Amino acid sequence: MRTMKKVLVANRGEIACRVFRSCRALGLGTVAVYSEADAVAAHRLAADEAVLLGPAPARESYLRVEKVLEAARATGADAVHPGYGFLSENAEFAASVLDAGLKWIGPAPETIRQMGDKQRARQLAEEAGVPIVPGSTRFEPGEIGGLTDAANAVGYPLLVKAAGGGGGIGMRRVDGPAKLEEVVVATQSMAQKSFGNGAIFLERFVPKARHVEIQVFGFGDGNAVHLFERDCSLQRRFQKVIEEARAPGLPDEVARAMAEAAVRLCEATRYSGAGTVEFIVDATSFEYFFLEMNTRIQVEHPVTEMITGRDLVALQIDLARGALAAFAQDEITARGHAIECRIYAEDPTKMFMPSPGPLTVFRPPTGMADVRIDSGYHEGDAVTPFYDPMIAKVIAHGETREAARRRAMDALLAFRIDGIRNNRTFLMACLDDEDFVRGDVHTGFIDTHRTRLLAA
Repeated sequence: MRTMKKVLVANRGEIACRVFRSCRALGLGTVAVYSEADAVAAHRLAADEAVLLGPAPARESYLRVEKVLEAARATGADAVHPGYGFLSENAEFAASVLDAGLKWIGPAPETIRQMGDKQRARQLAEEAGVPIVPGSTRFEPGEIGGLTDAANAVGYPLLVKAAGGGGGIGMRRVDGPAKLEEVVVATQSMAQKSFGNGAIFLERFVPKARHVEIQVFGFGDGNAVHLFERDCSLQRRFQKVIEEARAPGLPDEVARAMAEAAVRLCEATRYSGAGTVEFIVDATSFEYFFLEMNTRIQVEHPVTEMITGRDLVALQIDLARGALAAFAQDEITARGHAIECRIYAEDPTKMFMPSPGPLTVFRPPTGMADVRIDSGYHEGDAVTPFYDPMIAKVIAHGETREAARRRAMDALLAFRIDGIRNNRTFLMACLDDEDFVRGDVHTGFIDTHRTRLLAA
């Protein structure tokens, strides 16, 4: 088997920097790709080599498959890590990497294809004995026949969801039949523009829900393990801002059943590498339903690393290069609690609108025990409007949830940022909110408490 020597990361920002760290620890060379807007970006400077892809818009740079493959050939890279976002869950890109004779650090293209189709993923989950949220069949663009009957069967309130979407994009809530058709047609149009797939489906909306996910790792041979759960309930616009491991207040038997269900799904699909099986949990009854599977490393993977001591990126790389010794479920243990806070260049007082601009001051805290800062920015860099506005992740570990919470508060307080609007103090308000302290978290937390969080 050909030895892996050099890894190209087909991504940017903090996740590219994060992958490079594991590559260096494993003695592997690194290649960054960048756009014109990222000419002096941290991830470009963190790699051994760097290749310009094109102009700033992602569709002209980071999403250009042929340019990424050309960069790999030009630098002699023999493996590609996709990070998250961009091409990370693009089955055609994964297949192109393999066809080019390179190692793909991720699951098989067919697995990505199946799990990226939310309807097919629901079917596979159901076949594996994983509870699924009641939902409808898909409706292609222009197809609305039977829509009313399907909505009545699912029940209101419901979500209209893009069949090929993700990250909260192409998801709209409908509380009654009056606006159903209007929202469906608009979502089909948005999905077609965003994903090249205008199909949608209807899914029951759980009024007070928690978003709990299981970190899984499959060995590609029908065996898989889990690395416990994460609670990702604090969200705005269906996108996460605070995550923690393990999930507060979740009964042990529920967490165990969810983890076992996630592993069954991985085993049934012969999953290979790191992935996340996401669930919606009724915050009152603790009934849980399969939501989707993300066939990549997650933004929030550090909280799992903090409680288990496992380097998930290194595990991905070792599996891809045939250097991973399989391990059993009972070899994975969890210690303490970890909380991650995503710092965004956005204005919480203006519905969290992005706030690009120069980072005139950007000084993460240093020397704080059990605190990890993942970022793709340096002081003096500019946050551009072209990409996701996340500028850093603050991850804190403690022997208890309260210790982790206090440590995260201290780290956020010590973080110095100026030049742009950002959500640092809003995150502190969330961590200090009495409901959060009690562990009363749910996906409507920020919307419900927004006024008092902003006041705090």
